[in-house]
Amino acid sequence: MRKILFVVGEASGDLHAAGVAAALQRIRPEIVLTAVGGPRLAEQGVELVHRDSELGVMGFLEVLKHVPRHFLLLRRLRSMMQSGEVALLILIDYPGFNMKVAAAAKECGVPVLYYVTPQVWAWGAGRIPKLAQLVSKAAVILPFEEALLRGYGIDATFVGHPLLDRAVDMPTRQEARETLELPPDAPVLALFPGSRQQEIDRHIDDFVATAKELQRRIKGLEVVVSVAPTVALDTGRCPFRLVHSASLTVLRAADAGVCKSGTTTLEAAIADCPLVVVYRTGRISYALAKRLVKVPHIGLVNVVAGREVAREFIQDEIVPSRIADVMVDLLDRASTRRREVLAGLAEVRSKLGTPGAAERVARIASELIGATG
Repeated sequence: MRKILFVVGEASGDLHAAGVAAALQRIRPEIVLTAVGGPRLAEQGVELVHRDSELGVMGFLEVLKHVPRHFLLLRRLRSMMQSGEVALLILIDYPGFNMKVAAAAKECGVPVLYYVTPQVWAWGAGRIPKLAQLVSKAAVILPFEEALLRGYGIDATFVGHPLLDRAVDMPTRQEARETLELPPDAPVLALFPGSRQQEIDRHIDDFVATAKELQRRIKGLEVVVSVAPTVALDTGRCPFRLVHSASLTVLRAADAGVCKSGTTTLEAAIADCPLVVVYRTGRISYALAKRLVKVPHIGLVNVVAGREVAREFIQDEIVPSRIADVMVDLLDRASTRRREVLAGLAEVRSKLGTPGAAERVARIASELIGATG
C-alpha cells in the first residue's frame, strides 16, 4: 500500500503534522501514514521512519554541524520515494532540509504538499522560484502569504493558522489557574525561553534574571516556565516552576509573558496574554541574518499586525532590567500600555482565519492523492 510521508523538523511542526494526520485518519482511514517526526505524530499512530528531537536547529553555523546527519536521512527518504511506496510528501516548515527533500521528491515524481511554507517574506524572494518548481500545492498559515506565492505561480491556499484548532478548547483564565494550582488573584508571569535546546541555553539566564527583577518590584508575583517536551531545562539555572506541553494553559493563566520569537508570540495573541519578544542567536548567525532579513520585526505577532504590537528585545538589547521596565506595565491590569497591547493582540487574532486548518490540509492531501491515483 502506498503511503503519505510527513517530514517535520521541530516540536511545533510535529504538533501541526499530528493534527493533519488525525484528520486524514478520519477522512481516508485506508491511507498509511509514515513520518520523520516526533512524539505527537507517534501518539497518532503514525509510523516514524526517523525520530529525532534535535533535528530542528537554527542559525547558519548550527545547521552546518548537522549536515552529515541530514545527508544520511535525505538519502534514506530519497530511497523510499524511488521505491514507489510514497504517494504524497507533506512537508511542514524547516526549509533548510525540507527544500532538499522536495527536490528529491520532484526527481522521483512524488507530489509535494508544503504546509507552513518557508518564510520567504522575511528572507527575500530568492527562494520563491525554486519553491514554485518543487511544490505541487502550498497550504499557508499567514493571511498575506497566499497572494505573495500565487504571484509567483504557486498554487497556494490560506488554510488559517493551526493554533486556532488548539484554541477551540482553551481554558478560561480561572480554569487555567486552577489547573496549574496558581492563586486566583496573584500576578502571574509566564516565561517561554524556546522550544529548541540551543534556544533554552541562550535565553534562560536572561529570562530568569528578568523574572527575579520583577519579583523584587511586584509583591507576590508568581513565575511559571513553559517547557517543550523535546528539551531539558537545568533546574539549577531556573528556580521557577516548570510546566511541560501546556503552552496555551500557561498563557491563559498569566497576566503577561516574556516570549522568545516564533510561534509562541501568536499563541500569546490567541490566549490574550500581553507579551514582549526576546531573541538571541549566535553572533555570526545574527550578523549574517541582519544582511538577509527583509522585514522590520522578527516577532510573528508583529509581522502579522504589520507594526510593533509587542516590544522586541534582540541580541545586545536583552538587558533584564530594561525588559522588566516594560513588563511592569504589562503586568499592571489597569495600565494604559496593557490595554493597547491587548487591542493589538485582538487585531492579530482577527487576521489568523478560523479554526479547521488541519482538516483543510487533510482534504487538500486527499485530493492530491486522488489526483495521482
